[in-house]
Amino acid sequence: MFVKTLRLILISSLLSLLTACATYRPSNPDNICDIFSGETDWYEAARDAQHKWGTPIYVMMAIMHQESRFVDDAQPDRDWFLGIIPLPRSSSAYGYAQAQDPAWEEYIEQTGNSGADRDDFEDAIDFIGWYTDVSQKRLKLSKWDAYGQYLAYHEGRGGYSRKTYNSKPWLKKVAAKVKRKASSYNRQLKTCQARLDDKVDSWF
Repeated sequence: MFVKTLRLILISSLLSLLTACATYRPSNPDNICDIFSGETDWYEAARDAQHKWGTPIYVMMAIMHQESRFVDDAQPDRDWFLGIIPLPRSSSAYGYAQAQDPAWEEYIEQTGNSGADRDDFEDAIDFIGWYTDVSQKRLKLSKWDAYGQYLAYHEGRGGYSRKTYNSKPWLKKVAAKVKRKASSYNRQLKTCQARLDDKVDSWF
């Protein structure tokens, strides 16, 4: 009887561990309340990034939504030669924030976050906060300007300064989409932020 009980406890513990290790992917990425209610650690990380860098949660989350739809290991599609040989990907973008190697290396160097991983939500949201903060300082872009911040995020700050986006009508449409998503997230967050704060703060 004891052995049977011990076996059940071990199985239960293993299942709990596997569940805890499973990567969270929001079932409704268009609703920020549903996203954070499903994983309050994400809300805490987003709130910390907002306090640290000053960029609104809804702007950072709108950028991440556009970049990866909250898929931890997202990467650009790759072409295949003759349908069987994989060709190099179009860029080194990876993870929640689709950060490319040079930008990620700059982030680690400037913040000292040497253990950061692009497939870790906490690090990815902090990266977006950092990037938008630097864009505000260098380009005078408001941290509330989701449209402009996304253009700088996509084109790089040098590209934004050169206004490379003017030759890309499709990109302006995407930036407008990010702006609308940020506005939607902002409205939604106002309805659940107090509850999320209570839930996170109750752990302390």
